[in-house]
Amino acid sequence: METLTIRTREREEMLDITGQLRALVRAQGWTDGLLLLHCPHTTGAVTINEGADPDVVRDILVNLRELVPRHGDYHHAEGNSDAHIKSGLFGCDQMLMAEGGDIRLGTWQKVYFCEFDGPRTREVWVKFLGGA
Repeated sequence: METLTIRTREREEMLDITGQLRALVRAQGWTDGLLLLHCPHTTGAVTINEGADPDVVRDILVNLRELVPRHGDYHHAEGNSDAHIKSGLFGCDQMLMAEGGDIRLGTWQKVYFCEFDGPRTREVWVKFLGGA
């Protein structure tokens, strides 16, 4: 297993980690198989979405704040219940295909680390499952 370390700057942001993942695949010499991504944080997540137009990330974050406001009818004492809910909506895992020493994504797709309670130093765990 490998670990990506990510430093976030905002309370809520989506950071493109596609380049880091591609570099990791090349550096490790991984060719064909699956790449399991896991976010071990209860207020973070990993997702795949459009990376060509930055307005997509902006639209996701702005409208997510509307759906799950920071201040609401929450009982959790830490004051970050919205971040836990947002993390649960996105999920902590993604599975990517690796082929020919690179990850396979659609034309417009990027892989994002989602921060919902930053700024913090975070990790994404990466496990390569080699093909037969």
